[in-house]
Amino acid sequence: MSAVNIEIHYRSASRIMQRGSFPLKGRRPEQVALAFWKEIREEMYNAQLEQVIANGDQDLTELVIELEREEIRKATEGLPF
Repeated sequence: MSAVNIEIHYRSASRIMQRGSFPLKGRRPEQVALAFWKEIREEMYNAQLEQVIANGDQDLTELVIELEREEIRKATEGLPF
């Protein structure tokens, strides 16, 4: 099974970085990174994403931001506001 190393740099009360190694399980690295980011946001008040790095050298920041926007669009589609 292949895995990906993800580093997430963000701001809350200060600048913070968290990292971990995650199995891909058929997902793309940016999907794994988004799931990790969601976990962080649940724990950290007002966290703001700064950078997402995979395997030490792949910048996934824009891909993660776009995936997150797409999820929000799908979730709010058809709502009356």
